[in-house]
Amino acid sequence: MGELEDLRARVEQLEKENAGLRRPRRRPAATSIVAVIALVLGVLLAPVAAVGTWARVQLVDTDRFVATFAPLASDPDVQDFVADQVNAAILDNIDVDAVVEDVFDGLRGLDLPPRAESALTLLQAPAARGVVSLIDGVVHDLVASEQFAVIWTQSLRLAHERAVAIMQDQPGTALQLTDDGVLAIDLGVLVAQVKQTLTDRGVGIAGLIPVIDRTVPIAQADALVLVRTVYQIAVSVGFWLPWIVFGLLVLGVALAKDRTRALMWTSASFAAMFLLLAAGVGIGRGFFARAVAPSTMTFDAADALFDGLTVLLRSTIMALAFFGVVVAIWAWFAGTSRPAVAVRGLLGSGFTAVRSAAEHRGLSTGRFGAAVERYRGAILVAGLVIALVVLMMARPISFATVLWTATGFGVLLIIVELVRSGTPEEDGPEGDAVADSDDTAHADEDETESEPVPGAKMG
Repeated sequence: MGELEDLRARVEQLEKENAGLRRPRRRPAATSIVAVIALVLGVLLAPVAAVGTWARVQLVDTDRFVATFAPLASDPDVQDFVADQVNAAILDNIDVDAVVEDVFDGLRGLDLPPRAESALTLLQAPAARGVVSLIDGVVHDLVASEQFAVIWTQSLRLAHERAVAIMQDQPGTALQLTDDGVLAIDLGVLVAQVKQTLTDRGVGIAGLIPVIDRTVPIAQADALVLVRTVYQIAVSVGFWLPWIVFGLLVLGVALAKDRTRALMWTSASFAAMFLLLAAGVGIGRGFFARAVAPSTMTFDAADALFDGLTVLLRSTIMALAFFGVVVAIWAWFAGTSRPAVAVRGLLGSGFTAVRSAAEHRGLSTGRFGAAVERYRGAILVAGLVIALVVLMMARPISFATVLWTATGFGVLLIIVELVRSGTPEEDGPEGDAVADSDDTAHADEDETESEPVPGAKMG
């Protein structure tokens, strides 16, 4: 009985030790807190990093600015807006009715018959309207021409260079700001071109068009303050903030207790934040239109201007949201939930069947497949790191970049699963050591089985 009680006590002790071993080790609370803080900060700062990068690329780079707004020269709403501004600039400096009246008064001084003078009186008003219509037609033809696109591009480049110079506090620079604090583009070049076109068509009134100093407003003073603020943020953190966000997310996932689960929820939150940012940009479109229209420009022109300004930002936002969804799906597949395990098992069975069929037909990867099997985890981690570096270096990131990067990583996964042999490499010192240890174990088992048990009867 004593031996039995000792055996039971030993079994209970072993069960307690096994229960303790099965219980997962809890990491220090400080590590989990740091992980949560890093992930929350990374997710919250990600939209700020995207906007900062867009501002740095869009507002600091003159070539990018011109490339963004140059297509607006062919937008009908923008053309109508500019044409109306040019017409107003010309007619505000020329009293067409007075000029036509002077011409007809000169004709009346030629001692014309009464009927002719009556006809002149009837023709005076239509003549004035005809001159206005002629000017309007010339202006619209010019604005719709390729020549206007060239003038538009030159004006954009000049205005952007001056604005950047002012924001950088370069000495000797005069940004075109009106007395009420409006940033504007000079219309003098367009007016001079209209004058030259009218002169070429033989319209004598064109000589009366003076040199006009008038501008088309682009942004109000408060918008200019916002642009300056965004510019300063873009210059200072537009390049480094994305890397800081990347580091925070990597640190948070690395310190998390369940890394795959943390990666899945972080990626899903990442995608949700950028979808919210996309909605915010859509709401901002309405606020921008109401802020500048109709006092500064028409609603259609304001919408076209906002769309041109944010086209790069919107594409970047959707690309990053798609990236978050892709990573979240991948983390779900790598997780420990029953559906994920079932899906992985199904896919694993399919790849195993393909490899078995290939080996049955004499197609084997040999040592290379064994090496891929051994270093499979390292290969996948390296591929993921390369994919992330590609995305980080692509400034600005685009939907196509995310799609092709995700496709490339998916192809790498498929290749690894098809190439790996499914068995560890048997050649080399390590393989020999494993074989020797197996032989030794079998020999010990044989000796144990053949060793007589004390107290047993020998047959």
